[in-house]
Amino acid sequence: MRYVLLAGAMALMAAGGAMAQNRTIEVGFAGLLERSNRTDLEPVQLTAGAMKSAGDYELLSGGYYRIDIVSDGTQEIAIEAPDLFRNVWLNEVVINDLEVRPLGLDSLEFDDEGTVTISFVAIRPGQYVMRIRGTTGDTQRANFTIR
Repeated sequence: MRYVLLAGAMALMAAGGAMAQNRTIEVGFAGLLERSNRTDLEPVQLTAGAMKSAGDYELLSGGYYRIDIVSDGTQEIAIEAPDLFRNVWLNEVVINDLEVRPLGLDSLEFDDEGTVTISFVAIRPGQYVMRIRGTTGDTQRANFTIR
């Protein structure tokens, strides 16, 4: 099954067109989750009522990613990204050096300052939003596109 998913991802890459990234996924000893295949995304910064990101995140279906979500602790902040989290395979969520291997995720809440690191494999193409819970403003969200 792992090889079928990898073959599908490679076929998409070979098809050309507007690709999210120009890179080759090499299957090493650890398969797709080989560290050399991982792309570290720019972190999402949370502060009182605002979410700062490096812009829109463009991901490649079948790509392995890691992102830090960092809160400065100025306010209790909950973020949600149910559509994004349901369309990726979550490898792990690291909170204060504790690794969690969830079957799914809907939201995260920061009661104090800290960092959550999420590693995942992008699966289903589409446009997804990570936002501060209960908000709709552009300064309170990060956009993810999986191609």
